[in-house]
Amino acid sequence: MITTLSPTNQEFLNNLTRITNDLNTDELDISSGVRMQQVSDYPDQVSELLQARAALSASQQISTNLTGVSTEVNTGESTMETAVQLFDQVQTLGAEGATGTQTAATRTTLAQQLQSIEQQFVGLANTSIEGRYIFSGNSDQTAPYTYDVTQADPVSAYQGTPSTRVALNPNGTTFPIALTAQQIFDSSDPTTNMFTALNGLITSLNNNDQAGITTATNGLAGVAQYLNNELAFYGTTQDNVTAATNDAATQQTQLQTQISSLQDTDATSTILNMTQAQTDEQAALQSEGQLPRSTLFDFLA
Repeated sequence: MITTLSPTNQEFLNNLTRITNDLNTDELDISSGVRMQQVSDYPDQVSELLQARAALSASQQISTNLTGVSTEVNTGESTMETAVQLFDQVQTLGAEGATGTQTAATRTTLAQQLQSIEQQFVGLANTSIEGRYIFSGNSDQTAPYTYDVTQADPVSAYQGTPSTRVALNPNGTTFPIALTAQQIFDSSDPTTNMFTALNGLITSLNNNDQAGITTATNGLAGVAQYLNNELAFYGTTQDNVTAATNDAATQQTQLQTQISSLQDTDATSTILNMTQAQTDEQAALQSEGQLPRSTLFDFLA
């Protein structure tokens, strides 16, 4: 037998189903902490949520990249500080060799000390991190220089390439992160070329050439200033890395807040909604229980 509900009863059941569904949804939102369980929950906000998630992922990758860049830049800055300090020794030995009281033998000894320092400079130029030569430009699997003491000019030609490497700031700008050993120690300008200046001084000392020693020593100040300028590049780059890292952290906080507002449950609001739904459900059941009931006997009486 088919029983047809009255419109009043049907409306009651529909409302009760709606209230029950709301309660179930609120309970799931509270237990999971996520209000957007599926696309159909808030279709108008899905695009914004996906864009925010993609932006957060990109920003987090930038942070990861900056961590590696920071290690390289800090190593570069430390290496340059060592180079500047080492060149102070070159100037001291040069000034010593230029005095008129030196003999050919003592100047030869000074030249040997400078040659040892030159070899240390090659070691600094060949600084590597995790198998990468940080001063070899884009050819970071190749050492910038080799050193052969048997040659008149023991330092080889530059073996690397120019550097085009840059770091990305989350605001979309980029900044260079490395100089090459050629730029630092082997400048195209002879007056700032450290290897040229050092070799010239060593040769003049070995030849006991007073005029040559004086000329070479006088040129060292310009090279020292140039090395300090190259050191300043790494100080500036460190500042850029720090600023970019801070920008990324700020951006990620903002994106995480945006994502949370789109997908996470507002616990206070949801609990209030659930309490109201429970009240509505209880009131509806009480009202339905108070409705008069008619039976077949009522119609037969």
